[in-house]
Amino acid sequence: MGNSNEKGLGTLRLTMFGIGLILASGAFAIPGDFASSGAYPLASLIGWGIAGIGMLSLCMCFFRLGIAKPELTSGLYTYAREGFGEFIGFCSAWGYWISAILAQISFITMLFSSLGSFFPVFGEGNNVASIVTASVIIWLIALLVSRGINQAVTINVVVVIAKLLPILVLLVAIVFARAFDPSVFFANFTGEGVGKSLLEQVKGTTFITVWIFIGIEGSVVISERAKNTKVAGRATLICFLCMLALYMMISILSMGVMPTEELAALKTPSVAGVLQAVVGDWGAMLVNIAVIISIAGALFTYTILCVDSAYAPASKGCFPKFFARLNRRGAPVTSLLLSTVVIQIFLVIIYFNAATYQVCYALSTSMIMFPYFLSGLYCLKITIKGETLTGPMESGTKASVWIFAVIGAVYGAWMLYASGWQSVLASAVLFGPGILLYLYTQKQKGVKVLPKTTDAVAVVVVLAAFVAAIILMANGTIQLF
Repeated sequence: MGNSNEKGLGTLRLTMFGIGLILASGAFAIPGDFASSGAYPLASLIGWGIAGIGMLSLCMCFFRLGIAKPELTSGLYTYAREGFGEFIGFCSAWGYWISAILAQISFITMLFSSLGSFFPVFGEGNNVASIVTASVIIWLIALLVSRGINQAVTINVVVVIAKLLPILVLLVAIVFARAFDPSVFFANFTGEGVGKSLLEQVKGTTFITVWIFIGIEGSVVISERAKNTKVAGRATLICFLCMLALYMMISILSMGVMPTEELAALKTPSVAGVLQAVVGDWGAMLVNIAVIISIAGALFTYTILCVDSAYAPASKGCFPKFFARLNRRGAPVTSLLLSTVVIQIFLVIIYFNAATYQVCYALSTSMIMFPYFLSGLYCLKITIKGETLTGPMESGTKASVWIFAVIGAVYGAWMLYASGWQSVLASAVLFGPGILLYLYTQKQKGVKVLPKTTDAVAVVVVLAAFVAAIILMANGTIQLF
């Protein structure tokens, strides 16, 4: 995603780079996803407030960790391993890898749902035609990546334009067509009488707000290419605020165009339905074409992300050595093969379970919540020890470092709480099998399997959650898809 040797980036270029990383398919589904989660306008505003403060704090935690721990540059799992032990670090790496794979599944589902608007054979993106075509695509991409073909800068530019164009058209059309109706927005402002309390409505927004900000950690990682830490901090802040403002405008303006009940009934991507209501059928066509172009182009990027999420931990001894094996073209062929096989398995699973885009991204979000939480907790831990209060202080005062560290850790805990115990247990079904890979890795390295007490405790907790989840899935109490 760009030239890894490029240094000395200024504020504007670094900001645009970060926006390209964060802006993904979730933006096209915000109106319908908020409504279908049961969130009415008041709950949506509160949810955005919590997400804005929480994600900003996590973002600044990542940035501060980059300054305080410059040697930990291989991913979020390094923070978890350094702060809480080998097994917890492994779980963070495993969770991030599986999250990236499930994100790819989500994109594929939305891609074929959009294609279904033009070619009914693809339906909602989870039927036989969609799965077979998607399977061919993922293996073709894997072949290209294995041959050392990376995504071109030109494709990146086209993808970003495809993402932004329909969103900007939507916002401009609503404003100039005066489609926003305050009476619609305030008709049932609190959602009274819908069967969900305000707290439950707010909690329902958590998966959506976390999902659409996935990638924020990447915008901080590339900060090392900035001219200095001041520029990096400014670019990170601008990038985040731009995305927050854009997402909030999509959400709030849409709630003034259509009642919550109608938004909830829209087909994915719901932005197409909103724009159709404002400007007519061509609006829906524009959005669906944009989704097809942007996701089709992004599949290369996310294939590489999936591969790197397995290769990087392996290169640091967190995953087995064979994950780091390269072919003669320098591509991590084993990580690529295994990632593609797992994606293929999930594609088959979503067919038999008729899983939707929303179900896939909810599970992807559940898996990444743990690496986010552990990163925030690690930032708080080293802040308490005074390690983040030394070094370059261009990016903020000591008070701000403490505030962001505390809020980042608290927000991480809130994400897990708000997602619900069912979601946490469902994710344990995917964390459980990772224990076998961890045991193999430790044996391969010839080191103690559980070097710390925290490692032993964590293994017991994950195993217990895994067994409980399997039992609850068997009796139908929880579902994975």
